[in-house]
This record gives sequence, C-alpha cells and structure tokens, in this order.
Amino acid sequence: MSKHHVAIALGSNLGDRLEHLRFGRQELLARGDLHRVRSSPVYETAPVDCPPGSGSFLNAVLLGETIFDPEEWLDLLLAIEEDAGRIRTGAFNAPRPLDLDLLSCGDFLRDTPRLVIPHPGLRSRKFVLQPLSDLTADFLVPGLACTVSQMLGACSSAEPDPCLYLQDW
Repeated sequence: MSKHHVAIALGSNLGDRLEHLRFGRQELLARGDLHRVRSSPVYETAPVDCPPGSGSFLNAVLLGETIFDPEEWLDLLLAIEEDAGRIRTGAFNAPRPLDLDLLSCGDFLRDTPRLVIPHPGLRSRKFVLQPLSDLTADFLVPGLACTVSQMLGACSSAEPDPCLYLQDW
C-alpha cells in the first residue's frame, strides 16, 4: 500500500482545552498510522453555530502521511473523542472536550451518510483553513479544485479571524 496525505482538525471548547488538543495529538500519533507529522500553531476562535454560552475554541491541524483509508481514520477519530470524554447528546455543536475532523485523506472522495471527504465545511471555516494554511497553503485539495490559500482568501464566513494562541504545543 502506498502512503498518502491526511489532514485532521482538532478542536476543544470544554475543560482544559490545550490539554485536550495535546491528548488528541498524542493518541493520533500512538494509535494511527501517521508519519512525517506536522502540527499547526494553535488558534483561539469564537464558537461558530454553537449553543448560547458556549466557550471559545482552541483549534489546530495535523498533517501527515498514512496508509489508512478514510473509514479507518473516522473510526479512530470517533474512538479518541470518546476516550477524551466526548458524549454525543445529539445537540448540534454542543460544547465538547475534543472534536476531531478528517479534512482530507489522499485522493479519496467520499459522500456517504457516515463520511464526506473532503470535509463539507472546509471551504467556509476560517478556524480550520488558517491552521491548515500555515502547514500547506499551496495544497490543492482533492475534489475542490482550489488550494488552501485560495479557499482562505475566498472565505466569506462572518466568523472572526482566528487569533494565534500558541505556536508550539
């Protein structure tokens, strides 16, 4: 099997947010097939489309190489979220200790009830595009026909720009 890129977004707005991101990264490195990993800086962002009173998020992106397919990553991401204490209540965008999203995985494209790749919110989320751009601004996202920097420049989201929180974590 050949290696391909994988991009994973990490977010937290509940509890010790930075520690939750560190836990997520540590578990991804320990349990996932992830090589040549680069971590973006951590950004703090206002909650987007969350219930009133939701806390600010810390967000980051990991980029690496893998042989895992998207479904293997999805299963692992959900297991790590659960291990971090995430409870899925069914409430839309409820506060959570750890949120892991598969942004892209090689040239794989998926559009199923369980998984959409590239991530359906990728084009409209500054809190993901900014850290991803820090790692790979010129990356042409499979299935979207534009680079990360082009998406960030065209992002018309009303959300505030992410604020740099921590360079190295």
